[in-house]
Amino acid sequence: MPASPSIILFDGVCNLCNGFVQFVLKHDAAGRFRFAALQSEAGQALLREYGLPTPAEPDSVVLVAEGRPYTHSAAALGILARLNGRWAALARVGQWLPRPLRDAGYRFIARNRYRWFGRQEACWLPTPELQARFL
Repeated sequence: MPASPSIILFDGVCNLCNGFVQFVLKHDAAGRFRFAALQSEAGQALLREYGLPTPAEPDSVVLVAEGRPYTHSAAALGILARLNGRWAALARVGQWLPRPLRDAGYRFIARNRYRWFGRQEACWLPTPELQARFL
């Protein structure tokens, strides 16, 4: 039986987050990931299901894999680890850093992401070809 796809919940109005989703789509030829904006009904339902906060302004990408949620740097590294080649190797190197240090760096970028990368007025919509990968 094939493993169920991992789900990435992302800030749908954040340009950095949308760029990360585009990166994952490009490097996930096997289709291991499904996606949902944190602001969407599906995203909100998954946050509630896993007992995660549903803030008005999200501060973390969330990875749901093997029935478990991961946030902050654990989510970002978990996503990279599930991609092939150098991205998985980069994730292994990143995991050598202590989680409090990784999360501090992650939160610093998250706090400044709209200022540095901008934001959109509405969530990004996938192309018809990619629609099946979004919840």
